[in-house]
Amino acid sequence: MSKLTALKSELKELIIKESGKEYNPYSIKDNEPLFGEESALNLDSLDALQISVAIHHKYNKKLNDSKEAMRVLTNINTLANFISEENS
Repeated sequence: MSKLTALKSELKELIIKESGKEYNPYSIKDNEPLFGEESALNLDSLDALQISVAIHHKYNKKLNDSKEAMRVLTNINTLANFISEENS
């Protein structure tokens, strides 16, 4: 398993844990929207805040404002890229 694949799996688990959704984290596709009408998860702004705080604690990466948070939290790919770019 590549480092990026492992990170994506961790992020899926983190999102489900922090949002409190009863959803199989491994059924989330990497390019599936996490928010909005097309999202199977139906995450909201409170979920975004909880996920952002968890990302800050686990990866020491801070989302500075709501615009950045919504850009980074678009899907698993964008979130994983944000974390891996910041770590390189």
